Amino acid sequence: MTNKKSKGATTRRKFLAGAALTGAATIAMPQVSRAQTTTLKMQGSWGAQDILNEFAQDYVSMVNAMGGGRLKIDYLNAGAVVKPFSVQDGVHAGVLDGAHTVPAYWYGKHRAASLFGTGPAYGFNGSQLLGWIHYGGGQELYDELVQKVLNLNVVGFFATAMPTQPLGWYKNEVKGPESLKGLKFRTVGLATNMFQAMGVSVAQLPGPEILPAMERGVIEAFEFNNPTSDRRFGAQDVAKLYYLGSYHQAAEAFEIMFNKSKYESLPKEQQAILRHAAKSAAADNEWKAWDSYSKDLAELIEKDKVQIKRTPTSVFQAQLKAWDQVEAELVKDPAQGPFIKKVLDSQKAWAKRVGFYFFNNDADYKTAYEHYFGPLKT
Repeated sequence: MTNKKSKGATTRRKFLAGAALTGAATIAMPQVSRAQTTTLKMQGSWGAQDILNEFAQDYVSMVNAMGGGRLKIDYLNAGAVVKPFSVQDGVHAGVLDGAHTVPAYWYGKHRAASLFGTGPAYGFNGSQLLGWIHYGGGQELYDELVQKVLNLNVVGFFATAMPTQPLGWYKNEVKGPESLKGLKFRTVGLATNMFQAMGVSVAQLPGPEILPAMERGVIEAFEFNNPTSDRRFGAQDVAKLYYLGSYHQAAEAFEIMFNKSKYESLPKEQQAILRHAAKSAAADNEWKAWDSYSKDLAELIEKDKVQIKRTPTSVFQAQLKAWDQVEAELVKDPAQGPFIKKVLDSQKAWAKRVGFYFFNNDADYKTAYEHYFGPLKT
């Protein structure tokens, strides 16, 4: 009897000791992901020195940090594999795994692409555009356009609420909409349609081609994106009048896209990293933009002797009339009109609801600014 108890106690002690060791090993062992190691090749649409390229690299850095060595993006500058306006083609074909761009660069496939960043100004800003994307049905409409209407092997996300883009750079004063008529001007997306409706002669060019075109006289004025991008590529060397404020690109965001087959082959945790890093980059990029854009605007004034002017009210009014004309023409198109109307109706419903809250609730920040810093002058 005693021997049986002793034997049983020994067995129990061995079991408990083994369990303790196993538990200790489990606690000590880090929770290492067993997902396969993946490297994705991504190209941007931006020049190497452009802050937009820096924003793309920030997204890549976030993915690489979160990937823990098992998910990595190799980032390539504009033109490394395909031309800046052709990154979507490269992603669809699998020549690239991903791209950092804007929908306006491929709106030639379908005019609705431009509505996800360079469409009519209904009163919402870039941040509210992203709200529509994430919570107002915009992402679902984008997926429908890309994957069902165009049958592209692409999946995409949106990041970074861009501040309103300036009317741009001019050699002569813009006194009103009459100053723009006949002008050879660079812009992209549906903004081309809007300016054409105002009598402007438009050329669509990627960022790196703007300055050479200006120097050769191919264009006489241009807009690109923001004071930092513009200053870095030397806009101040070819024009000295910089007009701020416009309805042509009042709300825009970056598009981060991946080859759909490649994306869906990734483990769910890696898909989540790619998707959620876009939201993280959206916040960080916007904060960095406020810092950088304001500094470079001051440098343009103080160091480069650029004249900063506010776009005349008459130009804003003419732009809205032009957008009305463009919208009416777009929805009448028998091939693309029905889907375009679907997107516009969704945006209008969002703008009406969100704008009612925003404009009634928002503080009068300009009055506060002038209270402390004096009348706002350009």
